[in-house]
Amino acid sequence: MTRQSATASRELEHPARDAVRLEHVLHALSDPVRLSVVRRLADGPPEQACSSFDLPVSKSTCTHHFRVLRESGVINQVYRGTAKMNALRDTDLDVLFPGLLTAVLAAARAQDGREAG
Repeated sequence: MTRQSATASRELEHPARDAVRLEHVLHALSDPVRLSVVRRLADGPPEQACSSFDLPVSKSTCTHHFRVLRESGVINQVYRGTAKMNALRDTDLDVLFPGLLTAVLAAARAQDGREAG
């Protein structure tokens, strides 16, 4: 296998901006585990490795959640060496659905406040 084909085989498919659909984004954000990933990506460094997330699910279920987020257009994933790095596609989402991500994140924070109080 050549170096170029080895690199190409590690690329992940993402929907183009124009192919991102609202119902897929809403589905991805409706799961508490996936929403926690999105919240962490929104509040933390712009790129974070899958292995840095301590999620209350098995490794295979983690993989599923990240795949749903990627295939819905919510996150971008790239390999950096052996790490799979994740970044929120907030600019794309804001162009397509202005204010949606901001509103969902604000609602999640407000819900946390109500549950803590």
